[in-house]
This record gives sequence, C-alpha cells and structure tokens, in this order.
Amino acid sequence: MSTTADLIRVLKAELKTAGLTYAALAVQLGMAESSVKRMFAQGDMPLSRIDAICRVLRTDFAELARRVAEDTPPRIELTPEQERAVVADRKLLLAAICCLSQWTFEQVLAGYGYTEAELTGYFAQLDRLGIIELKPHNRYRMKVAKTFRWRPHGPVMQFFRAEVVPDYFRGGFDGEGEQLMLVHGEINTRLAQVFNERLARIASDFAQQHLADQRLPEDQKRPYTLVIGTRSWLFGPFRDLRRDTGGTLRHGSGP
Repeated sequence: MSTTADLIRVLKAELKTAGLTYAALAVQLGMAESSVKRMFAQGDMPLSRIDAICRVLRTDFAELARRVAEDTPPRIELTPEQERAVVADRKLLLAAICCLSQWTFEQVLAGYGYTEAELTGYFAQLDRLGIIELKPHNRYRMKVAKTFRWRPHGPVMQFFRAEVVPDYFRGGFDGEGEQLMLVHGEINTRLAQVFNERLARIASDFAQQHLADQRLPEDQKRPYTLVIGTRSWLFGPFRDLRRDTGGTLRHGSGP
C-alpha cells in the first residue's frame, strides 16, 4: 500500500518534470502559494487534494500509485507476520521459493502438484505479500531485491532449521553431480565479505542455468539444491581444543 509520503514524493517529481512551480499549482488549485508549500512540506495531504493535483498534471491516482510502486526500493526481507503467512502453507512456501529461484508459472505447474487455479491463487497471495508483482497471463516481476533473504531468526528460517536442514544433510552426497565440502580457516573479515559476493554470483549462475536448461528433454535433467553458507563458527568439541592467545588450551591441559 502506498503511503501519503510516497505519493507526495512522486507528486513533487511530477511537478518538476512538468515545469510547474508551487505558485503555478496554487493558481490551478485556487489556493494561496504559502498553503501549497506548507502542504507539501508537512507531507500531510488528503486524497481529495492529491486527486486535484493529479488532474492538474493530467494523470490519475492509479498512474500515480504505479509510479510509486516503480520508485519504491525493492525489499530485502519480509516482516515476521508476512513470513508466518508464507510458512503456514507449505504450498505457498514452495511457490515463493520457486519464484525466488526464477521459475515461470508454467515450470512450477509442470513440476509440482498444483492445479492451474490453485497456483494462480498462490501467485496472487505472493503479490499481496509484496514478493512479486503479478502481471497478465501469470507472468510476474520480482518485488524483492537480489540481496533478499529470509529473516535470520524468523519463521521461515526456523522451519528450515527444523525440517529442511536435517532432511538435506541426511543424504550421502555421493550421487551423480553431488558433493559436500566444508572448508575451515581464518581470514580477514573484510575478505570474508568478498568471498560471500563470489558465492552469491555462484547462486545466481545456478539459477540462470536452471532457466537455460528448461528446454532440455526431461531425461537430461534432474532437480538439484545448492546450499551456500558462511558463518564465523567452530564446532563445539573443536572449539574446546583451541588454544587461547597465550597458547594455553581452553579446556584441559596441553601436551
């Protein structure tokens, strides 16, 4: 939902584009210039006044709201309430993950047990939650940033930790095209962010390859899940064996 502040911000930009000063707008509205300036400065304007300004600009409220949506920075996370709504319905969560992985409506419908009407309803819910902007024929535009993530301690990640992580790591990682690798080391904290950016590019490459391979026959592809994580962490029993800065073992005695 567009806030009044968002609408006024876009109105200011539209007035500038149209070359309309506050003085000229005041004449069109039948108001004093000082009242117009105060109205914009306070950011408090009734919808009837916004409509009147739209008429001066030869536009309408719907077009103004569309401009606000286009100018609004993409969100990097959902609210806890929105995440609870997503995780409460496993089919909605799956639809969200597919959209975040850039699957088309047709790919989701072909790959999972949705009816067309059911999946359309889930896409509409994702639109209302602000994850996608649903367009005609079930096309969509992502409304979240490329750096979007689930809240670290939010409802979705709690579900992942409880249900997804144990199931994922239960596998042997010894099938065709599978691997599991854990690398531990101590590096500069600034460089850790550089590595994270590289890993993010790998995740993006993986998503793009998924899109490119959709034209392949079914017998030439299979589902894979890529899990990428970086954490300043050491396994508890190993942490107990670390020496402190003086060279002393933190638990027990050294050799």
